[in-house]
Amino acid sequence: MKLKEFFEEHPRVAIAFSGGVDSAYLLYAAKLYAKEVCAYYVKTAFQPQFELEDAMRLAKELDAKVRIISLDVLANAEVASNPKNRCYFCKKCIFSAIIKEAAADGFTDLLDGTNASDDADDRPGMKALQELSVYSPLRICGLPKSEIRMLSKEAGLFTWDKPAYACLATRIPAGTVIEKRLLERTELAEDFLFSLGFTDFRVRTVGEMAKLQLIAKDIPLFVENRSKILDRLKEHYASVCLDLEVRDEHRD
Repeated sequence: MKLKEFFEEHPRVAIAFSGGVDSAYLLYAAKLYAKEVCAYYVKTAFQPQFELEDAMRLAKELDAKVRIISLDVLANAEVASNPKNRCYFCKKCIFSAIIKEAAADGFTDLLDGTNASDDADDRPGMKALQELSVYSPLRICGLPKSEIRMLSKEAGLFTWDKPAYACLATRIPAGTVIEKRLLERTELAEDFLFSLGFTDFRVRTVGEMAKLQLIAKDIPLFVENRSKILDRLKEHYASVCLDLEVRDEHRD
């Protein structure tokens, strides 16, 4: 099935919109082929401010209707307790909120940006999407991440080369209760690294220590800015360490 054919079968759609590569291209395709579309961005403590800014920028460039839903996910005990399948409870909470708002706006078909490269067996959040009958057109149409990036570039979307970015909660190890302060200091730390030119990295929480995970090509940039990074991060963490198991990209 092609995306055009999907939207012929589903002409009026709501889209769970994060501002990332996949949902951005999905919104672009919906604007191209659907008769009516509305994007829904759910603002929680798990999303950094730049994600909202990217989402709103793209929606403006596409002249797409977008609604922002504010949601206190930490009020959900199953999410805040941070079990290994936290993503299942979080997705259920977030997508249930979108479904409610979308239904009030007259939309019955909700779509998300899951693509054909995503491993369903390793993503508990996908179980929640299946239970809530959420469509994943990029996956249905067999589009992998690499092709979505290529198509996004051809379409002129600024998100085409945006690094993969998982929510702030993924920086906190399973079993550690998620507190707002842990999320806030993670966002502050990652914002600082972004300001230094890092683009694909994680600042993970290990007790009161920050563990930096960088991609291999950014190690020289770290060495160059080591003192700055230590000074800034130790305002919020007791200590800072560098994970030497560097990788080419981050997927979580």
